[in-house]
Amino acid sequence: MQKTNLLDFTLRGLTEWFSAQGEKPFRAKQVYQWIHQRGVADFDAMTDLAKSLRAKLKELAEVRAPAILSEHRSADGTVKWLFDVGVGNGIETVFIPEEDRGTLCVSSQVGCALDCKFCSTGRQGFNRDLTLGEIIGQVWVANQRLAAEHGERPISNVVMMGMGEPLNNFEPVVGAMSIMLDDFAYGLSRRRVTLSTSGVVPNIRKLKEALPVALAVSLHAPNDELRSRIMPINDAYPIATLLDACRDYLEVAPRDFITFEYVMLAGVNDAPEQAHELVKLLATVPSKVNLIPFNPFERSGFERSDAGRIKRFQQILLDAGFVATIRKTRGEDIDAACGQLAGQVVNRMKRKTVRIHSQPGH
Repeated sequence: MQKTNLLDFTLRGLTEWFSAQGEKPFRAKQVYQWIHQRGVADFDAMTDLAKSLRAKLKELAEVRAPAILSEHRSADGTVKWLFDVGVGNGIETVFIPEEDRGTLCVSSQVGCALDCKFCSTGRQGFNRDLTLGEIIGQVWVANQRLAAEHGERPISNVVMMGMGEPLNNFEPVVGAMSIMLDDFAYGLSRRRVTLSTSGVVPNIRKLKEALPVALAVSLHAPNDELRSRIMPINDAYPIATLLDACRDYLEVAPRDFITFEYVMLAGVNDAPEQAHELVKLLATVPSKVNLIPFNPFERSGFERSDAGRIKRFQQILLDAGFVATIRKTRGEDIDAACGQLAGQVVNRMKRKTVRIHSQPGH
């Protein structure tokens, strides 16, 4: 009999499961805290549970996180793990330590179906969505691995920016983020959990109602013609539609701005006139623009804009009153930088199609 993986449950789900086993709701909270606050997987170590309950849990349940296939450490302290998610598939998770925070970059799918032209993950194709347990399991394992080096709570921020489009795997991603925010689990604030999307507009609107966390939008172009060329999703949800959804989202967002990510591609989207175009485009959306030096990968067909050109682009945005930052490239020597995550993906897409969203009824 396949045991029930308790990582697959939010607190509410775990409480319902305990009730179905004839156990009191407070027992679910105890186990939930043992798992997420203390990182304990062994039921025998959960000492405030009755021995009979511990025996019952050992028979029916387990705490099963994805196994680590490999771990790589960068000279700058960045750590990248490849996790086994079965049948030849692996996902990548990255920890980025900084003086004032520790950020974990978490994957939501095995590969990605959106086929953004500058992204290594998209080049791998798509296999499947991750389960709630596989998503929160990345946080659970990383906390165990890092605690000895970085203190009791090494992860202060989580960004849903790893492999996959998080809004194409809506329910498991929202469930996992709710555990990250839960005071009985990881206790992160909504400002410290960021979801990055390529612009799945219907599900941005769903996220507003379900669990508004900090939002980052992969924009990467100042007009529809160019964005459609490098991001096929733009054909379904063009920029005006996307920005409308962003303005609506700000009504409940934990931050009073949307972060727009803009990868700097030499000779493609980095000209001064394109910076001026971006200024006009974002004039009505409270924004922070994060300029990302392109991180090359094999046969990408793109090159990184040179530092001077990126600085000039940034200055135009700053002069127009925008907050504009240049992302520091971290983990590049272990292929852990933005856009480089590839993992191992057994591609199940029979042809090069773009799966825009996975929610029925949209």
